[in-house]
Amino acid sequence: MRVHRSGTTLAGAALAALALLPLGLSGTATAAQDPGARQAVPPRGSAYMGMGVIAHDGQGAKPGGPSTLAAQTEGVDVSSHNGNVAWSTLWNSGVKWAYVKATEGTYYKNTYFTQQYTGSYNVGMIRGTYHFATPDTTTGAAQADYFVNNGGGWSKDGRTLPGVLDIEWNPYGATCYGKTASGMVAWIQDFVNRYRYRTGRDPVIYTATSWWKQCTGNSAAFGSTNPLWIARYASEVGELPAGWPYQTIWQYTSSGPTVGDHNHFNGDLSRVQALANG
Repeated sequence: MRVHRSGTTLAGAALAALALLPLGLSGTATAAQDPGARQAVPPRGSAYMGMGVIAHDGQGAKPGGPSTLAAQTEGVDVSSHNGNVAWSTLWNSGVKWAYVKATEGTYYKNTYFTQQYTGSYNVGMIRGTYHFATPDTTTGAAQADYFVNNGGGWSKDGRTLPGVLDIEWNPYGATCYGKTASGMVAWIQDFVNRYRYRTGRDPVIYTATSWWKQCTGNSAAFGSTNPLWIARYASEVGELPAGWPYQTIWQYTSSGPTVGDHNHFNGDLSRVQALANG
């Protein structure tokens, strides 16, 4: 008759159970009860413009077509999550400008940058690049330098838009990146100042009104210098952050044809060219 040593057997069973847990989970009671808790945090570098809009602001009806919007020019924004983009299809559908993610923090460069940035240019689009900000990792100036050094520069060739600071919900942790409202405003100013020093241009600021209110205290410090790119997935732009009397660009959906993120530039193509030329 076999003698069971209960302590040893139970310990072995526990180790066996831990071995069966999915990779990335600790095997603690908390992880077992909520196996998706850690998996909900995306890997660094995977953030893209507007990824937090639906979760935080929701999604309503899309705005009306071109006939109901005076002098709007259609554009898209893309990042590595879009992969290789069918630029000719977008061009033929009426998309005339594009923004491509170049960098994030001081640790990530878009792996599809060449196909997206060069491809949009080759079909005739006016294009530019954006930087996904992570104010909890390095200074604004350091991230502006990283951006400019890795695709975020500007030249007055009529086809290159000024860089964009994408400042929005933190997909990796605390919504406001652990900063106070004054600390966030200072970080943004640090980025803006350095980008202007490096390129001679004021960057466009992409954000959502609700995030801006929560994380900057609804600062009006940038309305007279930095063009606004507002995110709101609804039939109307709605309330803008303090200091901006109008938006330059409106990201109105993440579910457009060919590429999800679609935008209206507030003006005809000549105004897009004017922004490109400074």
